[in-house]
Amino acid sequence: MKSTFYYKTKRTTINVLIHIFLLTVALSCLLPLVWMVSSSLKTQETIFQDMSILPREFHFENYYLAWKEGGFGRYFLNSIFYTTSVVLGIVLVSSLAAYAFSRFQFPGKNIIFVLFLAAMMIPIPGSFVPLYVLLNKLHLRNTALGYVLCMINVGLSTSIFLLKTFFDKMPKELEDAARIDGCSKLGIWWNVALPLSKPVLAVVVVFNALNVWNEYFLALLIFDDKRLMPLQLALMTFQGEFITRYHLLMAGMTITVIPILVVYVLMQKYIIKGVTQGAIVG
Repeated sequence: MKSTFYYKTKRTTINVLIHIFLLTVALSCLLPLVWMVSSSLKTQETIFQDMSILPREFHFENYYLAWKEGGFGRYFLNSIFYTTSVVLGIVLVSSLAAYAFSRFQFPGKNIIFVLFLAAMMIPIPGSFVPLYVLLNKLHLRNTALGYVLCMINVGLSTSIFLLKTFFDKMPKELEDAARIDGCSKLGIWWNVALPLSKPVLAVVVVFNALNVWNEYFLALLIFDDKRLMPLQLALMTFQGEFITRYHLLMAGMTITVIPILVVYVLMQKYIIKGVTQGAIVG
């Protein structure tokens, strides 16, 4: 009969191996970010010569040059506007649609939901041609509204799926109590469903904010006016045909990362709750 010592040793060894694996994955994700920040504080000449994490001299002027030469001011405000508009639109539409799919009965409900799921399998580049034709016919190409509507469409399917899964397991007794208190269907959605779905909404917000903030190719297809372009276009300013100014490119990339990090830090407790508890309500 195997001793207790054997099982404790086995369990400890497995835990150590799991933690080593997780630390390796974490370091592989963090090292590129650390190198990016470190490179943003170096010069073009030393960026590949001085491989230390802490540079010998800190060149904070790289951030000023990146902001000024890349025209980050206009593009930064554009990306803030696009990201905020798209995320609000997705949260509003997807939560209403998901609640309707979860609680209401109407003809073709299952077929429509399956179509939304099928849309998740279509890669974004696969929809470029129909989106371009549709926007042309609606006279929305080269407009901020057209871009916002396209990006809302891109994020709807996944968001509806996540929220519907949550609403399906939400106790109906809570809605019955709200209905007794005089809440309408819209009131139940606003006062009961949305507050309880904060963990899932946090995942939806971060996922879609990251998607919109990093988007470039769809904007390049829709916009002709460079003044409407998002922030990612400014990064291309430092990547020329014959030379790439890596120190300014890294400084620009660091600037673009900061807003997403802020969003994640503000919502991390809801994200962790959503991941660890899944669809548990309350």
